[in-house]
Amino acid sequence: MRIVCCIKQVPETGNVEIDKETNNLIRDSVESILNPMDSYAIEEALRIKERCCDVEIIVLTMGPPQAENILREAISLGVDRAIHLSDRKFAGADTLATSHTLSQAIKNIGEVDLVICGKQAIDGDTAQVGPGISEILGIPLLNYVRKIEEISDDSIVCERLLEDGYEVIKAPLPALITVVKEINEPRLPSLRGKMKARSAEILSWKACDLSEDTSRYGIGGSPTSVVKIFTPKHRSNGIMLRGEADDMAKQLAKHLKEDLKI
Repeated sequence: MRIVCCIKQVPETGNVEIDKETNNLIRDSVESILNPMDSYAIEEALRIKERCCDVEIIVLTMGPPQAENILREAISLGVDRAIHLSDRKFAGADTLATSHTLSQAIKNIGEVDLVICGKQAIDGDTAQVGPGISEILGIPLLNYVRKIEEISDDSIVCERLLEDGYEVIKAPLPALITVVKEINEPRLPSLRGKMKARSAEILSWKACDLSEDTSRYGIGGSPTSVVKIFTPKHRSNGIMLRGEADDMAKQLAKHLKEDLKI
């Protein structure tokens, strides 16, 4: 069985800065970390390997040269291989272009049985890349997974977290799952793991290594763009509605008509 974990390097949330010209996050001058949700994805892959024989775990990330740090962090935890997608042609990608790039890399890896992602990244906070990869690859998506009940060579059974409980879903492999923090408790690297990570070979792929058509990568392949970023002004003139639901609905309708001058 081969498992691919898609991980991301993100800026510390307290140090996020925005380029006023491009409206993109400034990543070069701030301390970066492994996206916290992705640590649960790595841990779950390691747990699958511990209970199943003949499992290979590959971590995959797209980012600037310094993103290599999180790949070595993953190796220190016990993953087998790491692949770094680093090319200026990948820069400025929105979630669709990112999903396309990661999908092409997964295809390039070869036969993959399971893709694991954290449910979302703390910088963009969209939770779109995991589902995007599954759609492009044409494989089942099981999102918000809080527990893997069973996994075999050809299927997986998971508990999927809902707002008011959970549901049990079975899907054929290959498949993609996005995990929530309730799924496990990530481990810390061992001294031996850290030593191994220092000398580990990181495979680096450019855009030309994935496909000849590079039009769907980076900013050129992104159908969405950030036009403006601003902090909303605080408004303190809110109105509190009280009473029964029907009464509050009538009050709300009245206020909306007055504000909209209907």
